[in-house]
Amino acid sequence: MKKHVTFLVALISIGISALAQDVRKDEAAKLQLEAEKIKGLSVDSAKNWKFGGVISVSGQQVSLTNWAAGGSNSISFGGIISGYARYKKGRVTWDNSVDLGYGVIKQGTNKNWWKTDDKIQITSKYGRQAFKKWYYTALADFKTQFTEGFNYPNDSVYISRFMAPGYLVTAIGLDYKPNDKFSLFIAPITGKFTFVNDDSLARYGAYGVRPEIRDPYNGGKVVQNYLTHREEFGAYLKMQYQTKLMDNITFQTMLELFSNYLEHPENIDVNWTTLTTFKVNKFISATITTQLIYDDDIKLLRTAGDKKGTMGPDVQFKEVLGVGFNYKF
Repeated sequence: MKKHVTFLVALISIGISALAQDVRKDEAAKLQLEAEKIKGLSVDSAKNWKFGGVISVSGQQVSLTNWAAGGSNSISFGGIISGYARYKKGRVTWDNSVDLGYGVIKQGTNKNWWKTDDKIQITSKYGRQAFKKWYYTALADFKTQFTEGFNYPNDSVYISRFMAPGYLVTAIGLDYKPNDKFSLFIAPITGKFTFVNDDSLARYGAYGVRPEIRDPYNGGKVVQNYLTHREEFGAYLKMQYQTKLMDNITFQTMLELFSNYLEHPENIDVNWTTLTTFKVNKFISATITTQLIYDDDIKLLRTAGDKKGTMGPDVQFKEVLGVGFNYKF
């Protein structure tokens, strides 16, 4: 009897061991199959994405000693980052981009660094094919700056800072994309939100927000509270184009237009930017960036033209030339 029990225990042990091996083999096969699926999905997903952009850092230094023609010593630095991530699979597209820029200069005997460039812009655009090259699209676009800005040479009172102003545009419309170089987004349903998250700026209505109003005949009593935000509803157009002009010259541009349905729709907000890159070799190149802005809600001190010295809306233009390290990916 004891031998039979011993034999039965051994037989059961062998059976359990064999069963465990079969289970392990099945589990291993399942894990291998899952790994192959994940690997296939990863490879497939990677094929659907495209990444690229440019990083540029430049500087300039001027030193003068007994220079008859005049001038002043100066040193400046600047940098830009422009990148994109694009996804396309079947009828679905998802385009994301980021544009950053910052520059400073120190001139003559001035102890402070003055800002020459400051930009943050992040855009995300999701679309689903409607017909041929047209896509039903939803867009979100955010703009602001890194640090405080001043109306130089007065560098004691700031006139802008991070999120003062900040702009958010959300839009739904149609996007025309015939190729990877060009897109035209038309949105009849658009919300534009302006933020001035600084009480001293918002109080006098900077960048179009509602200002504070006091009654001078009643001890300066507040009769209208200021707001730190403004909402607009209207139509929006965004055009983007990039191309290689020559083997060593690339060009990209973006134009944005917005019309407020509810207030002076004839006054169209304009934001037009360009970036031209001249490549010398793998790491040395020159970049030229320009930006033109017109916004009827931005009141500024005019410095040129017939209205010089007066306050009101006007065309703003900025051009930045940089030569230095450049890496394109």
